[in-house]
Amino acid sequence: MDAAEARWGSIAGRLWPRLCARPATPESLAVLEAALVLLADHELAASTLAARVAASAKADPYAVVLTGLGVVGGPLHGGASYNAERLLAQVTDAGRAPRVIADWVRRGERIPGFGHSVYKNGDARGSLLLDLVAEIAPGHERLAAAHAVLGEVRRRRLPERNVDFALATFAAVTGMVSGAGEAIFAVARTAGWLAHAMEEYAKGSLLRLRASYTGPPIG
Repeated sequence: MDAAEARWGSIAGRLWPRLCARPATPESLAVLEAALVLLADHELAASTLAARVAASAKADPYAVVLTGLGVVGGPLHGGASYNAERLLAQVTDAGRAPRVIADWVRRGERIPGFGHSVYKNGDARGSLLLDLVAEIAPGHERLAAAHAVLGEVRRRRLPERNVDFALATFAAVTGMVSGAGEAIFAVARTAGWLAHAMEEYAKGSLLRLRASYTGPPIG
């Protein structure tokens, strides 16, 4: 079995039909595999910290993953890609990008898929994933819309794009179902959570964070 044949039996190969009604091409499946690798782990993100706390208490691996999923579903974490999908869907053609971005700014809403607490000058994971999407779908109208959004956001000097925007672009170009980016994120990060859990199991001590009181004086 060569590498191309093995890919169809991989996690990406089994995940694809749950996300997209169109058959995968070897190229699109390779991009999905890359996305899963890029998203597998990222320091102590909120969901990873929660998963490590659960593992330190000797919760079983299923409970560890459920803990991570509970956090990753929030709109500020794994759910952020869904909002990026919504934004991109509003840009029905590249020419609408300035108006759509202006509407989000006027409402005082954060532009989904842009900005990151760690990467102030752009998320390298997002850059790589967008480049891979461009390779498999050059000239695609959804890719053109994404580039138009990028251009307008940069013109306004707003925060740079992150991996959530790249996931939304990938989902749009391939015709995936709504919320596919969040599913890809969760499946990928499960591997990371379990790796962190194994470290906590080996330590054998409870992860106990401390808190400092910052309220009004007592007494």
